[in-house]
Amino acid sequence: MSAAEGRDVSAVDPATGSAADPRLPAGLPTGVTGVVLDSRQVGPGDLYVALPGTNTHGARFAAAARDAGALAILTDPAGAALIGELDIPVLQVADPRAVMGPLAAVVHGEPAQRLRLVAVTGTNGKTTTAHLIEAGLRAVGDHVGVIGTNGFAVDGRPLDRRRTTVTTPESPDLHALLADMAGQGAADVVMEVSSIAMAYQRTAGARFEVSAFTNLGRDHLDFHADMEEYFEAKASLFTPEHSRRAVVVIGDGTGEYGQRLADRITAAGELPLLTVGAPEADYHPLEVRTANGRTEILAATPHGELRFSTPLPGRYNVRNALTALACVDSLGLDIGTAARGLTSATVPGRMQPVVLSGDAPQVFVDFAHTPQAVEAALTAAGEGGRRVIAVLGCGGDRDRKKRGPMGAAAARRAAVVLITDDNPRTEDPAAIRAAALAGAREAVDQLADEGREVDLRDAGDRRSAIRTALALAAPGDVVAVLGKGHEQGQEIAGEIRPFDDATVIAECWSALSEGERP
Repeated sequence: MSAAEGRDVSAVDPATGSAADPRLPAGLPTGVTGVVLDSRQVGPGDLYVALPGTNTHGARFAAAARDAGALAILTDPAGAALIGELDIPVLQVADPRAVMGPLAAVVHGEPAQRLRLVAVTGTNGKTTTAHLIEAGLRAVGDHVGVIGTNGFAVDGRPLDRRRTTVTTPESPDLHALLADMAGQGAADVVMEVSSIAMAYQRTAGARFEVSAFTNLGRDHLDFHADMEEYFEAKASLFTPEHSRRAVVVIGDGTGEYGQRLADRITAAGELPLLTVGAPEADYHPLEVRTANGRTEILAATPHGELRFSTPLPGRYNVRNALTALACVDSLGLDIGTAARGLTSATVPGRMQPVVLSGDAPQVFVDFAHTPQAVEAALTAAGEGGRRVIAVLGCGGDRDRKKRGPMGAAAARRAAVVLITDDNPRTEDPAAIRAAALAGAREAVDQLADEGREVDLRDAGDRRSAIRTALALAAPGDVVAVLGKGHEQGQEIAGEIRPFDDATVIAECWSALSEGERP
């Protein structure tokens, strides 16, 4: 942040030379108006936080930060040793991440205390649930900000801020963003909170009025040692330090983790809890039917039965909708009014329909990039017995062990599976496809023993795969293009090239309609 965006924290007690606010590091000079992690973003008045990185330590850029106007450096003991002598204060603490969040909160005027914050965590469903909560809160008359995978917005208006690739921004960026949202009139902010965000203390300095847990499936095991560590990172959100209330999805096909978390919260007795999903949960579906492209829901709630509808297909989106209503309920707001906001709520890149002209198949784009999400999306696409053609890729430089299970999930739920590229990043695209194909082939062989055939292909690059899928589809079929969802680019060999699934689908359909073939 630039100096103009923050405020002077007046952190030093002139009599003692120590920080006047116990949350701030001793020795912090007066005049600090911003907290910055990237030395290239430092401006006059900033505090530069030098952290260890994947390739090098941020302390190596301390002199550059000073030259750019930093008033002080905050770092760990290893960073302080690298910096040595510098003509601005070097503040050494054991855990800079634990300090920089509260410090950024103070710098930006404690925006989290001026907003009602809602967190959503889980392997799948975070983005959809966050947008459904937003729709419910806006229906009751609130102005709402959203922070997550799809970007930053207030009342649906995107904010003109530098985007990162992470779901939850680092704490200095987060508090600056919250201050911006408060300044634009937001009363509530709904935020996706990842397990990595919890491990890196990105929400430090903020406390959520209610936090929701959607599910836990295989993901991020390139970061976490195992599923248990992954679970514990998410579970840490549901403590009084971070949250005041909890909403947890249990049962209903979500596995053991939701029930484990709900039992833990109940045993601790520190957070009021609402549960969602299973027949014994506070919120659960009584009737679900699809009509005219909509999902009609009759649900049990603590306030009696509630009937509403959503344009989002699939049973998992029923859970997402009920989770959103439970969050609104936890805030003491009217769920009947909130439910009316869900009737037109859509989420870019999440079971997003792509409308094509002429005698076209139904086409969806979805961000599914875990085995659980692939299975859920294709199950929803095939409701009513429709033939499903899946286009699926796996990301490079990420958890390699989920590629085979993703391919297998697609084979179990689609009649045709076209394995293609997602974001190969620095890996060989053919090698990534081979791993997904291997998992898919195992499932295809098992299904053949049961008398069911699946057309499985290595479809090459993503555009070619989409063209092939559309060429193979009949008017009553469903084409599901999975993995990238809302993303506007494809990262190949370190270069991000423009690529939007919905746009490419429309282009390929137009070409096929004019008589071209892949």
